Amino acid sequence: MAVAGAIIGAAVGGWANDRHGRRSALLAADFLFFIGAVIMAASPGPATLIVGRVFVGLGVGMASMTSPLYISEASPAKIRGALVSTNNFLITFGQFLSYLINLAFTKVPGTWRWMLGVAGLPALLQFSLMIFLPESPRWLFRKGREEEAKAILRKIYPAEDVETEIQDLKDSIDKEIREEGTSEKINFRKLWQTKTVRRGLIAGVGLQVFQQFVGINTVMYYSPTIVQLAGFASNQTALLLSLVTAGLNAFGSILSIYFIDRTGRKKLLLISLFGVAVSLGLLAGIFHQTTTHSPMVTVASGTKFSNMTCPDYGSAANSASWDCMKCLKASHPDCGFCSAASDKLLPGVCLVSDDTVKDLCHGDSREWYTRGCPSKFGWLALIGLGLYIISFSPGMGTAPWIVNSEIYPLRFRGVCGGIAATANWISNLIVAQTFLSLTEAIGTDMTFLLFGIVSVVGFFFVIVFVPETKGLPIEEVEKMLELRPLQYKFWEKKKRPEGTMEEEEKLDKKNQGV
Repeated sequence: MAVAGAIIGAAVGGWANDRHGRRSALLAADFLFFIGAVIMAASPGPATLIVGRVFVGLGVGMASMTSPLYISEASPAKIRGALVSTNNFLITFGQFLSYLINLAFTKVPGTWRWMLGVAGLPALLQFSLMIFLPESPRWLFRKGREEEAKAILRKIYPAEDVETEIQDLKDSIDKEIREEGTSEKINFRKLWQTKTVRRGLIAGVGLQVFQQFVGINTVMYYSPTIVQLAGFASNQTALLLSLVTAGLNAFGSILSIYFIDRTGRKKLLLISLFGVAVSLGLLAGIFHQTTTHSPMVTVASGTKFSNMTCPDYGSAANSASWDCMKCLKASHPDCGFCSAASDKLLPGVCLVSDDTVKDLCHGDSREWYTRGCPSKFGWLALIGLGLYIISFSPGMGTAPWIVNSEIYPLRFRGVCGGIAATANWISNLIVAQTFLSLTEAIGTDMTFLLFGIVSVVGFFFVIVFVPETKGLPIEEVEKMLELRPLQYKFWEKKKRPEGTMEEEEKLDKKNQGV
């Protein structure tokens, strides 16, 4: 429900940004998020909790498209790219902190209320600080409030650059008005009929969809569950190990800041997708091995668990062939696996799954499993998860957002960015809603294999449809999209469109004050 709210928030965010400004949209996002956190923390039941999740989702969706836009439009040109790249690092670092905070709350009374409610504090802090920040000067120019925009630009830019920036911004807005008839008018039909925009949307939206369909947010949302599927029974252990994956995600974002302008967007995306495909194949193999080699189930008669045996196991004609995985699939009622006390890989007992049985199992120095089974390959699964995160984060984690900030013509960048962000959240929702169902229907191993196949398709999509935008002025990106054929040999240096070298020389002279 949070992701469903984010879809609406991203879509409404485009309208709110154009109507009320970037700063106002961020303030609204903070307010919605704070209200949602309070509702969740105080919820008396599931229905109220879901309402709180929707509010949080609305705030997240609005912020996800507004933050990069505000950063880009309210930053000096020479550090704009670095700040937009840093935005993703701060998101992943925030995820890391959230796991750390959740781990601290695992032993506190009212555990989940604290976990969800404390999220309101950063929203409240940002709301308080945003009041003192200026509105985007670009938005002010579009609204005809030129003097306000100039005053803000004079605070942001050094004195020797500010007049040039003001003139460039004024020229850009005047160009939009000439081409569209009005700076406020958006013609979606023309959007798709314009060759450069259409090619940009195919590349930009495609990257956002593939970013989600290779399974990243599944790994981030469900990493404690995945760790348990790998055979680690303790909730606290699962959260602690999930902290490692969140840390690797943040570290990968730092690598992206360093490599994105050195390696290039396209090559970094291809390297990233290759590593993702390999790691998902490895995970699929490990989970297949875990599934097919789980400990056998033994009869619980003569023990304190004799009257707690899983009904499906007790009535099964082939109970001698039952193993841990078969036990966990029982559903009338749900059952769990209590491992052997001496060695968790030895045969254990299949029991009815409830808190009383769980406590008895733990009291007998045994481990209690309800999601995954004990396995000697569990640590290999963690290595596979780590490889997946460190492959994904520097490329597929950051490059789709950077490409979407560069690839569209200036006059269409806001609306196209909103379309791409909405596609991202819709894909996010589809993957998040189907992951656990897929693991139950086709198994964890086949689910990861499916994600791996998608990443291979994404690899070839990048080769064919995504241009390299490293180091190109915005005007040259537009001309390149207009003239370039689909290039399969990404490693070959592309010929620049005619006329752009002369324009670049003029730009260099302008920047040098000649």
